[in-house]
Amino acid sequence: MTEQGRDDRPVVVVTGGGRGIGAATGARLARDGWRVALIDVAAADVAGADTGAGPDDANTSVADALGYRLATAADLEAAVAAIDAIAGSGSAAGFVADVRDQGALSAAVGAAVDHFGRLDAAVAAAGAIAGGPPLWLTDDGVWDVMIGINLTGVFHLVRAAVPHLLDGATATGGRFVAVASAASVDGLPRLGAYSAAKAGVAGLVRALAVELGPRAITVNAVAPGSTRTAMLDASAAIYDLDSVEEFAAHQPLGRLLEPDEVAAAIAWLCSTEASAITGAVVPVDGGMTAT
Repeated sequence: MTEQGRDDRPVVVVTGGGRGIGAATGARLARDGWRVALIDVAAADVAGADTGAGPDDANTSVADALGYRLATAADLEAAVAAIDAIAGSGSAAGFVADVRDQGALSAAVGAAVDHFGRLDAAVAAAGAIAGGPPLWLTDDGVWDVMIGINLTGVFHLVRAAVPHLLDGATATGGRFVAVASAASVDGLPRLGAYSAAKAGVAGLVRALAVELGPRAITVNAVAPGSTRTAMLDASAAIYDLDSVEEFAAHQPLGRLLEPDEVAAAIAWLCSTEASAITGAVVPVDGGMTAT
């Protein structure tokens, strides 16, 4: 806070902020002195329920593709409350948007900028997973949802957030961080659409880094391995596993990752200490892609 009482802490927007890696990232950045705008779809308790954002047929496709519930309004409220408990009242705010809907996402980012008065970083953490059949038997609904949330959702955040980052650019620059996946590197059977989307995120990050480099805005991604989230539970169902713990065998560390561990890497990429890193896809995967 300044002497005049103005809050000069930097501001970050985080999509997928209602739970999992997104919520953990918001909390970690709050501990590092950031104010946090969490954006999530805030769905009802059934997977893919109509959120009011986007056409009904798009929401039906989500319901058909996903076998687990999306983050709810209660999840988003809890994530905001957790940050306020860490960093003080008013350190966080929640906004509702489906990342597949450019208009809704741009409005949410705009509302966050109006609320906090600035934007210094954006984190694209919204994601979903679906699969099962081999790629040639994957239906259009699953393909569209995987690309729409995991890749187009990142692109939509670029369009929504980068103009604000450019408006507020300083000598220390701004930050854009996306969540890719070890699936962007490793070939994962029965997850072809998801893998294609995450590989697209890696390419998007590299291209955007070159475009924004002259403006001192860094653009990077983290590529998590098997992390304890609702998405990992869904992955276990896709592979007919009895427990998510079976995924630990694919990571040389011999254990699953926690969302806080991925969030720590994202927070570092948002920090001034990472000002020389751009265009990178940082593996946070327990060594999964090293084998």
